[in-house]
Amino acid sequence: MELHQRIRSAPVDFGAVRTEFGLASDYPSEAVSEARDAVDAFAGARADRREIPLVTIDPPGAMDLDQALSLERTPSGGFLLYYAIADVAAMVVPGGPLARESLARGQTFYFPDGTVPLHPTALSEGRASLLPDVDRPAALWTIECDAHAEPVHWTVTRALVRSRARLDYQGVQGDADAGRLHPSIAALPEFGRLRIEAGIARGAITLRLPDQTVIRDAEQTGIDHWQLALEPRTAADDWNEQVSLLTGMCAARIMLDGHDSNGSGNPEQPGLLRTMPPPAPAAIASMRRTAAAVGVPWPPGESAGRMLAALDCNTPAALVLMSEATGLLRGAAYTILNGQAPDTLQHSAIGAPYAHVTAPLRRLADRYATEICLAHCAKTEVPQWVRDELGAAVDTMRRTDALSGKVERACLDLTEATVLSPRVDTDFDAVVLREANGTRPAEIFIADPPVLAKCTGTPPEGDTVPVRLAVADPPTRTVTFAYPAGPAPSAPYSPS
Repeated sequence: MELHQRIRSAPVDFGAVRTEFGLASDYPSEAVSEARDAVDAFAGARADRREIPLVTIDPPGAMDLDQALSLERTPSGGFLLYYAIADVAAMVVPGGPLARESLARGQTFYFPDGTVPLHPTALSEGRASLLPDVDRPAALWTIECDAHAEPVHWTVTRALVRSRARLDYQGVQGDADAGRLHPSIAALPEFGRLRIEAGIARGAITLRLPDQTVIRDAEQTGIDHWQLALEPRTAADDWNEQVSLLTGMCAARIMLDGHDSNGSGNPEQPGLLRTMPPPAPAAIASMRRTAAAVGVPWPPGESAGRMLAALDCNTPAALVLMSEATGLLRGAAYTILNGQAPDTLQHSAIGAPYAHVTAPLRRLADRYATEICLAHCAKTEVPQWVRDELGAAVDTMRRTDALSGKVERACLDLTEATVLSPRVDTDFDAVVLREANGTRPAEIFIADPPVLAKCTGTPPEGDTVPVRLAVADPPTRTVTFAYPAGPAPSAPYSPS
């Protein structure tokens, strides 16, 4: 199945979605002024690590660059990872206008036509961003790994860094395929593969579904037109993700153990983890039934993560199983450490304790967790502002995580309905991701244009079947197909 299809839509008003969800792009003027004039509060105490040949890897055109890395092989056959994270806390005055506004916003919301940012762009795309060829304050992680890419020593400290190059995922993948990777990440493919295998061994679950996205049509001028696109993950995405995951696991260990790997720190400090409970037995049982139905072997005792990792993502069976596997990854939360039992502090999708520390320009929680780790490793007290605001920060993240999912889905639904509105009564080939179950309609995937939608009738799960577009209504953001393909119903389908 081809997963690269795109089709142009008519103009789409994403401003209506912003209004519906109460997302204001404009930042208060006093917060903008603070961001524009921000200075490094720790400038006199930083280690000068500008000699490290760091590079960033982000989507093309991204300017809010949170992370920069340098990965090298060691004489013993292991790996030495330097991972610089934008030091946002050093440039936000505690209790000031910028701190208050970002505490309310929680995270950056991404729309096809722009962002509603966590921080003013003067900070997130300017003074704090790890742009190439400029000096920047950073929280610098140093992680030493053995020959199996397992961490043996780790710490984080404030440093002054300088990125050498801004890379993107497709470019890194092309360079890897051609054998010409930037020297700073020449070891990344091997490191990434070892870390992926280690994750599977831990029981981690990774979904490699292609991202359904909305992109601007560059061929149009004057009025914006949009395309639906499926962007399959590259191996470079997966390798780079492993760097962030490893750092988050080291951060969790610092907070849980009360020290870095060398034994420093104070076990009485607070902590903030990202947690997820294990999948419900009923969800695993349902996936096993689905695997049997679509002909995918799943030996007894083999983890869901290992079964999913072996799938060819371009097959209908893989789409069905990975779509169902989203049901295994539920209940993610931010958990403040407060004497909980260790088994409640795991992140089941990762197979280990984990913390968010690598995206502070875009996500509020990372600023707090990073400060806690810095304090542990420096043998200092966690700043009082972190202690005072930690509960409020968690409340904000909980609220905005839910909102972010709704906003993303609304933008996709609106674009899907707009793209498909001229094609009502047209037949399409669809893969049935989930069969109908009681009041829940079937869910299907269509490759051209790439659409996930509800379908009336009882199409068989895992099969490729013809369906007919019954409803495509932009005002209600509704798209519904009918099976078997036939005349459209007289009234729009309304899911319960």
